[in-house]
Amino acid sequence: MDWVVLVVSGLLEAVWATALARTKGFTRWKPTVVFGVALVASMVGLAVAMLTIPTGTAYAVWVGIGAVTTAVWAMVTRAERATVTRVVLLAVLVGCVVGLKVVA
Repeated sequence: MDWVVLVVSGLLEAVWATALARTKGFTRWKPTVVFGVALVASMVGLAVAMLTIPTGTAYAVWVGIGAVTTAVWAMVTRAERATVTRVVLLAVLVGCVVGLKVVA
C-alpha cells in the first residue's frame, strides 16, 4: 500500500511542478491553489510512504516518477520537443526507478 501512496505522491509532484510554471510568479490564483494543494498532498504522501520504505529509495522513486511524468506531459502538450535522446533517457530513468522498487 505504501508503494501506491508513493506513486500517487510522485504523480502529484508532476502536478505541482506543472502548476508552478503556470502561476507566473504566483500572480495567477488558480494555478497557485493547484500548486499549493498538490505540493502539500505530495509531501504528505512521501512522508507516509517513508514510514516503511527506506528514505533514499522512497525519495529517488518519488523524484523519478515526478520528473518523468512532468517531462512526458511537456512533450505530449508540445511545451517541449520530444527527441529520441530525451525519450531514451526517460526510459532509462524509468528502468532505474523500477530497479529500485525491485531491490527495496
